[in-house]
Amino acid sequence: MEKRKVLILGAAGRDFHNFNVFFRNNPNYEVVAFTATQIPDIEGRVYPPELAGDLYPDGIPILAEDDMEKIIKEKGVDIVVFAYSDVPHEHVMDLASRAHAAGADFWLLGPESTMLKSSKPVIAVTAVRTGSGKSQTSRKIFKLLREKGLKVVSIRHPMPYGDLVKQRVQRFASYEDLDKNECTIEEREEYEPYIDMGGVVYAGVDYEAILREAEKEADVIIWDGGNNDFPFYKPDLWIVVADPHRPGHEMKYHPGETNFRAADVIIINKMDTANRDDIQEIYNSIEKANPNAIVIEAASPLFVDKPELIKGKKVLVVEDGPTLTHGGMRYGAGYVAAKKFGAKEIIDPRPYAVGSIVDTYKKYTHLHVILPAMGYGEKQMKELEETINNADADVVVSGTPIDLNRVVKVNKPIVRVRYELDEIGKPDLEDILNDFLKKHNLS
Repeated sequence: MEKRKVLILGAAGRDFHNFNVFFRNNPNYEVVAFTATQIPDIEGRVYPPELAGDLYPDGIPILAEDDMEKIIKEKGVDIVVFAYSDVPHEHVMDLASRAHAAGADFWLLGPESTMLKSSKPVIAVTAVRTGSGKSQTSRKIFKLLREKGLKVVSIRHPMPYGDLVKQRVQRFASYEDLDKNECTIEEREEYEPYIDMGGVVYAGVDYEAILREAEKEADVIIWDGGNNDFPFYKPDLWIVVADPHRPGHEMKYHPGETNFRAADVIIINKMDTANRDDIQEIYNSIEKANPNAIVIEAASPLFVDKPELIKGKKVLVVEDGPTLTHGGMRYGAGYVAAKKFGAKEIIDPRPYAVGSIVDTYKKYTHLHVILPAMGYGEKQMKELEETINNADADVVVSGTPIDLNRVVKVNKPIVRVRYELDEIGKPDLEDILNDFLKKHNLS
């Protein structure tokens, strides 16, 4: 049978995983290219032959998604596979219509085709949207399991924006590991909190190889999912975080709705800052889509270093990048803290932006009074640094999970804002975990 030619639409994450587990050694298909979007400077690279396998001795080109129709025509593509996350359903179907009009089939590979099975119990933490509070939930689970004397390893959704061969399997247990691996700001935002807790986190490109390494040192594995993607590993317990600041998104975004419908446990986060009607909309969605899920209510209290530096000052707010860009939020924890602790003025960062930071504001026009912590490479980190230093502000309020002083040199004091998960009432995560550990003979 003649091989069917495949184009995979991605963003340097789910696309590589789908290739590795479904297409890499499959003689019935030929993947002619990946495309890239969401993340800057990914297209123009090659998925290397060392990772692509024997069927691809020259590797696989990574092209721009905007050229999809041209690629379909020039390479004779039979199937377009959609493989990234945190997008509205309309976006997915728009791409499907474009693929169909160009003459190709359009595929979405689901959990059964792409989830790997672990020899150790897996707790998956995913969300309905980026910025819902998934990472703070994963951290809370990590702490609770460690307190019970268990060896816990977190495996983080991929962010391989550098040398893909070097990033095949990455293990992070110290700040030296972050420096050695030349981690971007986005990577540090996810890894640093685990390191601060004395934990180990894995990530990379080849998630079967990553899983087998992690299994060697874990009693329990936490899948710490990125964007609102569904897990790469088959979960024994699937926890999904919903966001009442974006009510209705749990039913309107891909693959967040998949997570929402499949969850064993749904956490309604940010109850302390959401209004009752929006919270009720989440409950209405649960009743409609997943009435058997266990529901946990939770708050996201803020913890601020040196709040006295904020009062009466002109403040530049820096927030977690993905939450504010493709996550669509207008502000985050830093903005809330600046307001709460009496900033005289929250300045508009846009007049001070340089380089790719200017492009970010042009692309994400909903951003006005915050600076997203963009840092997908050394050049962009320098542009972020220059933007901060240019800003006419007395102090920087940082809502990103990392210590900005480790990656940029700025001429202003930085006040860090942290947020944790605080469950309200019962059941809480400890109740859920006790039942889980008993089921797996780990209590």
